[in-house]
Amino acid sequence: MGNKSFAALYSKVRSFFNKNPNAKVNYKQLSRKLGISNKEQRKNVLLILQELEKQKFLIEISRGKYSLNYKKGIVEGVLKINQHGIGMLTDEDNNEIIIYPKYLHKSLPGDKVRVRLFAQKNTHLLEGSVIEIIERSNKPILGTIYKIENLYYAMTDTRLYPYDIFIPEKNLNNAQHGQKVLVQICEFPPFNKHPIGKVVEILGYSGEHNTEMHAILAEFELPYKFPEEVLNEANVLTDEIPDEERKKRIDFTEILTFTIDPVDAKDFDDAISFRELDSGLYEIGIHIADVSYYVKENSLVDIEAYKRGTSVYLVDRTIPMLPENLSNNICSLMPNVERLCFSVVFIVDENFSINDVKFCKTIIKSKRRFTYDEVQKIIESGEGEYCKEILKLNELTTKLRKKRIENGAIVFSKSEVKFNLDDKGRPISIYFKEQKEANNLIEELMLIANRTVAEFVSKLKTKNRKIPFVYRIHDKPDNDKLRKFAQIAKKWGYEIKIKNKQSFIKSLNNTILNLTNKPEKDIIEELAIRSMAKAIYSSKNIGHFGLAFSHYTHFTSPIRRYPDLIVHRYLDHLLNNNDLNIDDTDIEGKCKYLSEREQIAAEAERASIKYKQIEFMADKIGKRFKGLIVSLTEWGIYVQIIETKAEGMISLRTLDDDFYIYDDEKMVIQGKRHKKRFCIGDYVIVEIESVNLQKRHLDLKFIEKA
Repeated sequence: MGNKSFAALYSKVRSFFNKNPNAKVNYKQLSRKLGISNKEQRKNVLLILQELEKQKFLIEISRGKYSLNYKKGIVEGVLKINQHGIGMLTDEDNNEIIIYPKYLHKSLPGDKVRVRLFAQKNTHLLEGSVIEIIERSNKPILGTIYKIENLYYAMTDTRLYPYDIFIPEKNLNNAQHGQKVLVQICEFPPFNKHPIGKVVEILGYSGEHNTEMHAILAEFELPYKFPEEVLNEANVLTDEIPDEERKKRIDFTEILTFTIDPVDAKDFDDAISFRELDSGLYEIGIHIADVSYYVKENSLVDIEAYKRGTSVYLVDRTIPMLPENLSNNICSLMPNVERLCFSVVFIVDENFSINDVKFCKTIIKSKRRFTYDEVQKIIESGEGEYCKEILKLNELTTKLRKKRIENGAIVFSKSEVKFNLDDKGRPISIYFKEQKEANNLIEELMLIANRTVAEFVSKLKTKNRKIPFVYRIHDKPDNDKLRKFAQIAKKWGYEIKIKNKQSFIKSLNNTILNLTNKPEKDIIEELAIRSMAKAIYSSKNIGHFGLAFSHYTHFTSPIRRYPDLIVHRYLDHLLNNNDLNIDDTDIEGKCKYLSEREQIAAEAERASIKYKQIEFMADKIGKRFKGLIVSLTEWGIYVQIIETKAEGMISLRTLDDDFYIYDDEKMVIQGKRHKKRFCIGDYVIVEIESVNLQKRHLDLKFIEKA
């Protein structure tokens, strides 16, 4: 057995005892439970048990029989708390440990804590209790100042922080009642009900649009302005192309090239060139803004871009990774101006079979800036500027997409929630953007470019070893999560087969196809996404499960994603035969950090959408809406309102016709006396009872089943 296989088995054995802390097994019993029949592997199970016993992770309770050593059945990590006030911790084996509020013992999000595992009550969950706060987080906490009698408190905006914070008057820093602030915890005395804090920043009055957007940025520790020295460095850069640089590049300025982007886009980082060759083949150029030409490694702009990791798109604003002079000006592939690009140029036939591909530095001049809606209109009507070229591109990329699906790719098509805002930033209407052929056209071209770059680099070696690289990976799903998702989908009448990869993907894609124009479409797609692993960056390539690619990276958006900028630099080095002296550990550390930045940005974007959805419902108290039950918990029923996709909760305490109990195994809430049931997928009529903008929460009253 190789080192990797042994390490994977070692991790499986540790994970088994963490998930089953009461288990008492010998190596044969454990092998059976892990589905291991190979004789050599069973011997390795025994060796691992003996090693874990030496480490005092396990104890030998009788000859050859082992169980978790409860003194060592303790894990450490950084605490997270979700919107329901429940703590979560991930151990070194990637197991998620749940810590219910009564077991948090004054720990706060971001604290490094030590947790003791409980005996297992549920095969899917690990539970524990905080037994020690190793290190307090110094992250500022978002809250609103309230004066109660003569005392001041910062009331925390979400249940992420279970305690309101007492602010002595000397620590107010001129903050007033009703203002949103950032607060630093000074101390949390053992016998105090509230931690003691001080105001470190005033964001503005609660409920004002700018205050709330800045509050979201502050909540996720996202910057809303660039340091002056970074702006100064960026602002001296110009789009003038030196003659010596022109000589190094392939000139595409006379070839038909255009961009296709959302109507409100300002940073155009990809353009498409297209021409039919005399041979009957087609040349398709995917031209990506050459950010690496302007942003030099370890410059002030580069350091700030890495720190941010990605651009963040809130409902009403973009927090760019790069200063505006770069992102919206000299790197942006605007029409009728020459721009520097890093390009992937394909020669393909009628079936998008690739005859040739080259990577090259280019100069382009976009002839036209299209929006997705304009291209969609051309596809549907067969008329419009560059109609012939766009229709052929659509025909070719449709074949490319078909091949990808046949090879086992999962095809999601979630609609985007969009808002029309008034001049004060308040939402006056909500609408939904569906992904259509125009979106698919660009998506397929970006996917093939990213895949081709990854495949090229993966074949190269330096000093007889694979070159470390930034891959975009997506692990196969966890069976337990898939099983639960399949159960939920079945409640809507959709069968998800999870026997093997092929049957799972085929049944999921068929389900997605059948969901078109149905209210539950986005919910089922979201649940499917949650049941799978998150796509992340890594130097260790395991392929991309969802795309069905064995090699994949991010190359096509260096204006808004730092990993793409790293990939550009590496590829440039390799094409110029420069030996890459890269430390594997260093690149893996960067991958981990950039994956975290991406996740934080996604959470902030979701928070801004949720805030605007709740704000839109604020004047609708007492009104009734049709909704769909999307999840159940022991404290309430979560309902998505079909008209706006806003989510609210019916508290079980408000259901006064019976005593209702949540059954996690059956995934139902049922009345004890009358047996009335609430299931995921049920349609209900609800009334808006109250709106809490600060906590981005809707309280709903159940009226009747719909």
